[in-house]
Amino acid sequence: MEKEPIKSIDKKEWRIPFESRVMRVIRAFTLTEKTIFVFFTGLFILSSLSLLYQVNKLFLVDVPDYGGTLTEGIIGSPRFINPLLAVSEVDKDLTSLIYSGLLKINPEGKLTADLAESYTISPDGLNYTFILKDNLYFQDGVRLTTDEIVFTVEKAQDSSLKSPREANWSGVLVHKVSDKEITFVLKQPYSPFIQNATLGILPKHLWKDASTEEFPFSQFNIKPVGSGPYKVDSIVYASSGLPGEYRLKSFNKYALGEAFITNLVIKTYQNEKGVVEAYNGGEIGSFHSVSQKQLPDIEARGGNVVLSPLPRIFGVFFNQNLAPVLVYKEVREALDMATDKQIIVDNILGGFGQVINSPVPLKTVAPKLDDVISAETRLENAKNILVAKGWKQNADGIFEKKEKNSTTKLEFSISTGNAPELKETAILLQQQWEKLGAKVDVKIFEIGDLNQNVIKPRKYDALLFGEIIGRDLDLYPFWHSSQRTSPGLNIAIYTNLKADKILEKIRTTTSSDEQEKGLEDFNKEIRSDIPAIFTYSPYFIYIIPKQVQNVQLGALAGSSERFSDINKWFIETNSIWNFFKTN
Repeated sequence: MEKEPIKSIDKKEWRIPFESRVMRVIRAFTLTEKTIFVFFTGLFILSSLSLLYQVNKLFLVDVPDYGGTLTEGIIGSPRFINPLLAVSEVDKDLTSLIYSGLLKINPEGKLTADLAESYTISPDGLNYTFILKDNLYFQDGVRLTTDEIVFTVEKAQDSSLKSPREANWSGVLVHKVSDKEITFVLKQPYSPFIQNATLGILPKHLWKDASTEEFPFSQFNIKPVGSGPYKVDSIVYASSGLPGEYRLKSFNKYALGEAFITNLVIKTYQNEKGVVEAYNGGEIGSFHSVSQKQLPDIEARGGNVVLSPLPRIFGVFFNQNLAPVLVYKEVREALDMATDKQIIVDNILGGFGQVINSPVPLKTVAPKLDDVISAETRLENAKNILVAKGWKQNADGIFEKKEKNSTTKLEFSISTGNAPELKETAILLQQQWEKLGAKVDVKIFEIGDLNQNVIKPRKYDALLFGEIIGRDLDLYPFWHSSQRTSPGLNIAIYTNLKADKILEKIRTTTSSDEQEKGLEDFNKEIRSDIPAIFTYSPYFIYIIPKQVQNVQLGALAGSSERFSDINKWFIETNSIWNFFKTN
């Protein structure tokens, strides 16, 4: 019934009011008047269009779009692109791109959901229950369920496989509740356990027939299939027969959404020189593990340098059992006061690090602060600390202390590895402490020799060394008195019963507030006892093209964590009206 009116409207002839009058006026114009009229009419139209364009721009915003290619260079040759076997940096890098776990680390350093939709921890800290998201898939199209998680964890626990992840899962019971729900049961509370949920999940259908002996030789260690943000598209082999280039494609069924950067190319090189030459030649756009000396040239070429704090604690750890002079607290306090840490960061790290005064890693890149105490004042204060406790400088300028029938001289040795950074730091410390009035001998060892014949038997007066602290900030292995002997990592041979109890409590509580409070209390004990002088923490240095946007690196526990949020990086953008934008 409504078709006829619509048809009649369609047929109706529409006219502009006064059209005939306007046309008569225009026809009456002279040639000059017509020219002027056309000019101003055109100007009006152009102005209107320009105004509309500007108004349109006011409402437009750029949003990430899919597309683009990022080519990154890494050092080393991949061997085990497998979450259970990866040890080298190149293996860990590729594993983090191709595999995903129940949880992942975000740039703020917090655990967030990946394959898991949610998780709960029982009040007693023994049961960790995870619920999976719907519609999870591996990159070959096969569904991912809790069966794959059970398989992966049981493989990690297989002692004959000798997985580096075995210790993380030792004694943990795995209970499959359903295809979407799984529970891990611990024998005793251990708060750092939750970090293990970032373990990449293996596709059971591809690995189930591989025996323990065959596992390390499987083709899937080189041609991996996971459920992470990127999948292997093709592999280019070098003349040596080893993989030289991995061409990855974004995985459209990744649990957190397809990555914006469509193509990711990973090229392998044997050393830093090869990577830098490739960058200078335009073969790659991003890389890391570059020395500070290379950075000025890289920045001059337009490279974007992104910095992130690393959980690396470098310091001088005192062995009071072997060097009696270090038993005196005033000696340790004076040495700490006389140490110009900022000079070490500036001269040896090229400014790419930060001063530390604690065994707890820093979480952010802190701005450099001007030292309110000059080197001269600090040195004078250090000497006053010794003098106040009865120390006097002898004819050679060395402090000594006479007690009854004995004389103790302020002399000891620093042992360290032959890495350039460590050697230079040891020599700089030697110079600073000799100005104080100490006689310091520097002993340099090959890394293998240092570990086996110096650190393991605890044969050093003072040890300049670095500790790698995990993201869980579990300081127990480094400072608990039970860890004073090898294979424990308490290289300061530190003993403090109150500190022990604090470290034990941190390990068992699942409350982040209680953990933070525990770390503060522990730090107070360390500051009071001065078992070590903490010097610096280096930065992770990452070079990436400026057109790659939304790259956010928080505190990294390892270099592979730079990719933890790679699905949100983007190169291409699209313009849309602001009210169409979704967060």
